[in-house]
Amino acid sequence: MKPVTARCDSVWSVATIRELARLCGVSPATVSRVFNNPEVVNAKTREQVLRTARQIGYLPNESARTLATKKSFMVGLLWDTDHRRPGWRHPFFQEILIGLKTALSGRGYHLLMLATSGEHTDDAYVRAARRHNLDGVVMIDSGTWDPSLRHLAESGVPCVSLDRPVQGPKATYVTSDNVGGARQAVRHLHEQGRQAIATITGPAHTRPGAERLQGYQEELALLRLPYRPEHVAEGDFYVTGGEAAMRRLLETDERPDAVFVAGDEMAVGALRAIAEAGLKVPEDIAVVGFDDIEVAALVPPGLTTIAQDKDGFGAAAAEALVSMINGADAPPARILPTTLVVRGSSTRAI
Repeated sequence: MKPVTARCDSVWSVATIRELARLCGVSPATVSRVFNNPEVVNAKTREQVLRTARQIGYLPNESARTLATKKSFMVGLLWDTDHRRPGWRHPFFQEILIGLKTALSGRGYHLLMLATSGEHTDDAYVRAARRHNLDGVVMIDSGTWDPSLRHLAESGVPCVSLDRPVQGPKATYVTSDNVGGARQAVRHLHEQGRQAIATITGPAHTRPGAERLQGYQEELALLRLPYRPEHVAEGDFYVTGGEAAMRRLLETDERPDAVFVAGDEMAVGALRAIAEAGLKVPEDIAVVGFDDIEVAALVPPGLTTIAQDKDGFGAAAAEALVSMINGADAPPARILPTTLVVRGSSTRAI
């Protein structure tokens, strides 16, 4: 039998798509939707088609797919992290990126690190997005927000920002309830009988840093606990920064009996500084972190923390971005809830 030749206007070989459809008991149009618009196909059918495609070695022709759909199915990741900090290796962002990649892959999109080829003009990121023919961009706030990022959000390129508000016809953002999470932490420490509650903040110029400090201050006021400026030490979201900030808190005239740390990496550093000072956790000082990264459960005595919905970050960002790519207006910002996870660093053994 002679092989069937694919039509030039088809996304895949006609014979191949028909064979896959026959094996799955669905129409060729359904197979096409699984690869082009997977969100419109029910999960059971989608999984069956993808599983069978893997079994028979079926692969879509990406070039023809792009021509047929007017999409590249590529999403840019823009993270202009400070070169002095190993931002890519921060465990919280690693988990966020895994969730984002998983969510986008499930919708048929690839994730590409967006480069600007050393350009420093206001339209550098817009030009990079167009050069790579990207359908949309995910932006991560590194605290170095500059005019070119704002220009990108305002350009009409579908954009989703993580942890930083953006404005534009196709721009929205996803963040956690930083204020509410910080209040949960302070409330929990007070419920454990703590009265002199200090905090190690994130960088004040970042939204998470500022909002978690705000939540700390609001809950102190609600509980009628004194706010002491000397009990506020700024950190940088990394272990060494948390360690240095904790040392400063231990040197104050009135040593705190608890500390809310605005990031688990910094909390690990705080635990080190407390141990080096010959003090015990939680007997002398109780500690609560924020993020619930993997190490939180492993570092002795187990770090009580405010858990962020890291999988939810990726899913919400992907959902918003794909909807805008498909023509929808920018959806409202998503603020994801946080959860208190109690471990040994804040509660005395009975």
